[in-house]
Amino acid sequence: MEQRETIKSKKRIVIKVGTTTITHKETGNIDLEKLEKFVRILINLRNKGKEVIVVSSGAVGIGRQVLGIWERPEESAIKQACAAVGQGRMMMMYEKLFAEYDQLTAQVLLTKESIMSKECRQDARNTFEELLRMNVVPIVNENDAISVEEETYGNFGDNDTMAAHVARLVEADLLILMSDIEGLYTDDPRKNPNARFVHTVRYIDEKLERMGKGAGSAMGTGGMATKIEAAKVATKSGADMVIANGANICAINDIMAGKKIGTLFMAERENGRKII
Repeated sequence: MEQRETIKSKKRIVIKVGTTTITHKETGNIDLEKLEKFVRILINLRNKGKEVIVVSSGAVGIGRQVLGIWERPEESAIKQACAAVGQGRMMMMYEKLFAEYDQLTAQVLLTKESIMSKECRQDARNTFEELLRMNVVPIVNENDAISVEEETYGNFGDNDTMAAHVARLVEADLLILMSDIEGLYTDDPRKNPNARFVHTVRYIDEKLERMGKGAGSAMGTGGMATKIEAAKVATKSGADMVIANGANICAINDIMAGKKIGTLFMAERENGRKII
């Protein structure tokens, strides 16, 4: 069976949406039309018997808009205050849209410790399992309001990395990163007209990592190099990962239909799933 075809049978799916995917570029405000389409896509996946977990960026940006802070804050306390305001506003929007389809949601705020610490990891995993058993859609974000660069664990730094660790934690079959890039190129296509698009990655080596550092690593909060690091985490835990452009949120449907959308990183299935 062609590798893309196997995506149709994936059961447990983590989908990460970046800030640029769910906000208007001009204002930074939430794109309600796109967010509503995204929720409908998730509901339809649930109707097909899939389990979905959402990792959503945007809390800091939404908080900035609400508080009237127009420039990206550098000071940690201001950034965390924006996150605290934005997380509540973002969940309010998600809950309102999901409620139209009688779908329950749950906000899950994670710190790196809750996934990297052995003591916390099992509790976090049990919570996700119980929510999914109850047919609840978990909506995950890093707890930026309290997350700090502390010595033992630090923070995730970006939601691509966190989404990969969530996929590992819940033993997902598939991780989809909806971002502001089409996928992996052999070089930055904005600078090199001969850059080729990479449709499938069977294994990640040093050459590929160097490729990612040149392929638009300045775009978004976490560039392509960060997404390759996320792919290493996801694929080693047994999950396929797809990077696709969130400009067309309906591309999720095409991915799930097995179409050649974005870049597919194939799981290292022989490694098994050793997360606890």
